[in-house]
Amino acid sequence: MDKILLVGGTGFIGSAALRALTGGRPPQPGEVKALVRRLPEAAAAVPGVEYVTGDLTDPASLRGICRGMHTVLHCASHISADEDKCRAVNVEGTRALLAEAERADVHRTLLVSTTAVYGPGPHRDLTEHEATPAPASATSRTRLQAEQAVLAAGGTVVRPPLVYGAGDKWFVPGVSELLQRVPALPENGRARLSLVAVDDLARLLATLARTPEHAPPGTVHHAAHPHAPTLREFVALLGETLGLPVPQDGLALDDYLTRLRATPGRVSAHQAGLLAQDRWYRSPLWSRTECPPGPGHRARLTEAAPWYRKALRPQTPSAR
Repeated sequence: MDKILLVGGTGFIGSAALRALTGGRPPQPGEVKALVRRLPEAAAAVPGVEYVTGDLTDPASLRGICRGMHTVLHCASHISADEDKCRAVNVEGTRALLAEAERADVHRTLLVSTTAVYGPGPHRDLTEHEATPAPASATSRTRLQAEQAVLAAGGTVVRPPLVYGAGDKWFVPGVSELLQRVPALPENGRARLSLVAVDDLARLLATLARTPEHAPPGTVHHAAHPHAPTLREFVALLGETLGLPVPQDGLALDDYLTRLRATPGRVSAHQAGLLAQDRWYRSPLWSRTECPPGPGHRARLTEAAPWYRKALRPQTPSAR
């Protein structure tokens, strides 16, 4: 029995990967272990998973965490503009985890990274070896450093693109915010964007964790759904499934960013600008692993619609 330690078991991608690892059959005791900073509530815990607490920024809390494990699936990361916090989790935390894996003689490590490490586009049908990463943010810079540490240790890296689905607090909520701030699409929404639904990504990660021959040591792999819609096509799907406004107008990027800066919000001009350039990536892993890429973006958005409607509902102050 190959025992798997999943790091980041209560995160967006990590919790979905735990469900995928345990969905086919109840795991044997100790077969799937999840490292988390705080134990989940009983209702949120995945049945059959052994949860243990630890913090990537505290190496002492990781002591012994990898003992008896065959595979480490590293799904944890820190996402912010704070370079120091990103470095503490994404770089130093990953190195501390790798040290524990080496100490426990773990056979393989899989790191979930991001296609954002490529930096500015356009990227058109890009394979894993056609561009040198040039990250442009604290998050992607430090995640690339984490990749380098994992690859140097003989691990494997998986780079998903934009990820959506129940639990998504970044992508679709960010697009929703942009539609409210500027009722138009940058460059008329022509940019093609690689996406992946979190449940489909989770199935692929579970497959890779169980079948190491598909992702040899020291290799990097994309994990994008084969269909990369344009921004306009994706916004139309959001209108169809979530009732979000679908702008008919388009603006040149400079004009769009000028209007965006006049209406401050959580999404930065840099982040918004990423949606105006082609960012689509070739992902042969689906066929190589014989793991179907899923039913497509419309079906996955429809499944996630109840969660998104609740998450995107305007918050009203509670009565005193």
